[in-house]
Amino acid sequence: MASEQAHRWYGTGRWQKRRAHQLRLEPLCQMCLNRGRITAAAVVDHVEPHKDDPIRFWTGKVQSLCASCHSGPKIGPAGCPLDPRHPVYRGSRSNV
Repeated sequence: MASEQAHRWYGTGRWQKRRAHQLRLEPLCQMCLNRGRITAAAVVDHVEPHKDDPIRFWTGKVQSLCASCHSGPKIGPAGCPLDPRHPVYRGSRSNV
């Protein structure tokens, strides 16, 4: 769940421009593509959680996802996705 600060950032014109640019670059859901499916993306997701850090929010790597993939991963008590294949773990040496 996004914090109050992050909700404000998502509501800015700056974010809307970044979102539109990302969806133009990658109009298909990256997670669906990895599974061999073609699905239009509707959401721009931070690959690494920004945790209210403005630098990570505005400059961190993002990916295009469909709404189902964006809301689908199950989150553990530590706030991390339980699926070790989730993009947040790319390049990580350890899993949850």
